Amino acid sequence: MKKTMMAGAVLCSALLFTISSCKKDSDPQITVIEKTDSIKVNFSPAAPYTFFSFKNDALVANTDSATTKWDFGLRFTTFILNSHTYGPGNAAAILQNSIYGSVTTAPDAGYAYDTTSAQKAIKDGSWYDYNPVTHSFAPKAGQTFIFRTADNYYVKMELLAVDYEAFTGPVPVRLIYRFRYTYQSSGAKTF
Repeated sequence: MKKTMMAGAVLCSALLFTISSCKKDSDPQITVIEKTDSIKVNFSPAAPYTFFSFKNDALVANTDSATTKWDFGLRFTTFILNSHTYGPGNAAAILQNSIYGSVTTAPDAGYAYDTTSAQKAIKDGSWYDYNPVTHSFAPKAGQTFIFRTADNYYVKMELLAVDYEAFTGPVPVRLIYRFRYTYQSSGAKTF
């Protein structure tokens, strides 16, 4: 009887040891998110801004313009950032003359903010070439935007194209911005 109890205790101990030493592997956290996207922006410089969130890969309603739910806004060819003049966030940007694939780390310093409505971080005309014959906008080659988002994460973005949405009549209604970006969801500065 003692041997049976002893054997049972040893077996239970071995089973308990085996179970406790097995560790469930946790799923690895995905921290770098790469996307290609497009947004439609009103053609008129008097129209409301179109707001975008990198974190959610989505447009943000104009009713949320006073929140940190968006990172940048676009109207015609004007970028605004969610900080200082335009929002409560901490968004900032650098426009680097670098090939998108070669940008592997966000800089520690040098970010610009929209300090006034006339002093924007991304200056209108700094990122595109305009063709007056075809009335087209083309993103300048070899430029990469580096953003610190409204909630302090890092993104690199390249504009791929800016096209007119199909229209009838003399004036377009919307521009379609096509872009790709890499969002670092861990807060790290590496891409």
